[in-house]
Amino acid sequence: MNVNLYDFELPEQLIAQTPLLDRTASRLLTLNKENGEVNHHTFPDIIDFLQPGDTLVLNDTRVLPARLFGTKEDTGAKAEVLLLKNVEGDRWEALVKPGKKLKAGSVIVFSDELKAVIDEEGEMGARLLTFSYDGIFQEILDRLGEMPLPPYIRETLDDRERYQTVYAKHEGSAAAPTAGLHFTEELLNRIRDKGVNVAFITLHVGLGTFRPMSVDKVEEHVMHEEYYSLSQETADLINETKKRGNRIFAVGTTSCRTLETVGSKFEKDGQLQESSGWTKIFIYPGYTFKVIDGMLTNFHLPKSTLVMLVSALAGREQIMHAYEEAIKEQYRFFSFGDAMLIY
Repeated sequence: MNVNLYDFELPEQLIAQTPLLDRTASRLLTLNKENGEVNHHTFPDIIDFLQPGDTLVLNDTRVLPARLFGTKEDTGAKAEVLLLKNVEGDRWEALVKPGKKLKAGSVIVFSDELKAVIDEEGEMGARLLTFSYDGIFQEILDRLGEMPLPPYIRETLDDRERYQTVYAKHEGSAAAPTAGLHFTEELLNRIRDKGVNVAFITLHVGLGTFRPMSVDKVEEHVMHEEYYSLSQETADLINETKKRGNRIFAVGTTSCRTLETVGSKFEKDGQLQESSGWTKIFIYPGYTFKVIDGMLTNFHLPKSTLVMLVSALAGREQIMHAYEEAIKEQYRFFSFGDAMLIY
C-alpha cells in the first residue's frame, strides 16, 4: 500500500496556530463509518452521539516542558534538546539540534544548575543523555523547559496549560494527546450525567509523533515504542461495557493504540486485564479492531500514521472525503484545531 494514498492538499491558513479561548468552542465533524455520512456540529454536540452505558476512554498523560535550550560546553555553540522519554534515573532519550555536531561525549550546558552529556546515539536519530544538576530535576525542568509544540505551530503559547488536557495527571509525554484538549470539566460532568462512563488510560507520547514516514510502502514503516498503562478499574469498565452491548469510544489515537495493544494481548481470553509496558502498534487499513467502536480525533497531517489509523476505522475513501469536506468548510487542522467524531 503506497503512502501517497494518504496524501492531500492542505491550505496553510487552515493550520491552527493558537488554541481557542474556550476549549469547547471547536467545531465537530461527525463521520458515520457505516454509511460515510458527514455532518457539521459544535464540539458540545458530542453528547448527542454518546448513549447511556457507553464508555469514553481518555489519555491522562501530562506533557513535560521537554524542550531545553543550551550551549555546547567546548564551543559555546547553541544546542537544543527535546526530551522524549526517561530511560532510567537521570538518563533520557532525546532529539538534539544540530544533530551532526552533537555526538557522543558532547556536553551541553543549560544553566549553572543543569548539564547533560551525550552518551550514545539511539534509534531513529535520537540520543541518549545523562543529566547532572543541583536540586530537584523536575523543578529545574519546570523553570528552564518550554512546551514541545509541534514544528508547524509558530506562534508563542502564552499559557502552558492550554497544551495540557484538563485531566492531565501522569507526567511523561513529549506531546499532548490533542483530541482531549476540547474537553472541560463541566462538559465531562454533563457526559457523566447522561450515564456515559468516563475512563482513563495513560500513554506517554514519544518519538513517533515527531517523525514523518520515510518509506514509500505503508507496511514497511516501523513505529517507535511508547509507554502505556491501563488499570484494572478501566479494564473492568470496558469489559462490562462490551458485555452489555454498549460502545467504547477512544478519545484520540493514543487512547485507541493503548486499548488495541491491550486488546491484542488478551485477545484469546476476550477480557481485558490490567496491563502496562511498551507498545509500537501500527494500525492501518486491514487491521481488525478488537476493543474500540468509535473515536474522537483531530485532523491529522497528510501521509501520517494517524491518517492511516483513522482510515483503518472508517475506510480510506470515507476519511479522504471527510477531509475534503473539512477543508471546504474551513475547519482548523492539527493540534489546536477542530475535532472529528467517527461513530
